[in-house]
Amino acid sequence: MKYTIEDIQEKLRKKLKGSRYVHTLGVEYTSVCLAMKYGENLETAELSGLLHDCAKELPEKKLIQICRDHGERISKMEYQNPFLLHGKAGACLARDKFGIDDANILNAIRYHTTGRPGMTLVEKIVFVADYIEPNRKKADNLTELRRMAFENLDETVLRILEQTLDYLIRTGKEIDRHTVITRDYYKKLLRSSE
Repeated sequence: MKYTIEDIQEKLRKKLKGSRYVHTLGVEYTSVCLAMKYGENLETAELSGLLHDCAKELPEKKLIQICRDHGERISKMEYQNPFLLHGKAGACLARDKFGIDDANILNAIRYHTTGRPGMTLVEKIVFVADYIEPNRKKADNLTELRRMAFENLDETVLRILEQTLDYLIRTGKEIDRHTVITRDYYKKLLRSSE
């Protein structure tokens, strides 16, 4: 690793606005807690949580440029809503700027917003931590989701995906098809194990 966790925290503190940095630390902390519960490598979870939003505040044109420069596929919807690219661009920055070469960490950053079918443990941890971290206040059922996250991670992933899709439908916002595909995957997975 090129930088220590403390080095990365300091770089992000200077780069992100205050509320985003506080959120980032919350995701880092929650990722480590979930990693302890589920047996994930703590440093992997911590770095993934810490870097998950490292590209979040970049201008939309910069997000597109980073993804293009690194050969990331950009869908029509992502071109129309470039903020959706912050996970992909964040994975690129984590590799280039912070020396992260662990595919687990890079994928946890890449998929923390939409998820994907068959997520690894650390991917699920960061996906959930991003939604339930202690500084989040607006999402529905946070108390229940926070409890559930330490009881059944897959069920929590599914519930978050369903709530996200319900919110997007209710507010008339565009829906990324990857979120729907991921929801369907976890719904099928959980129902087949009953």
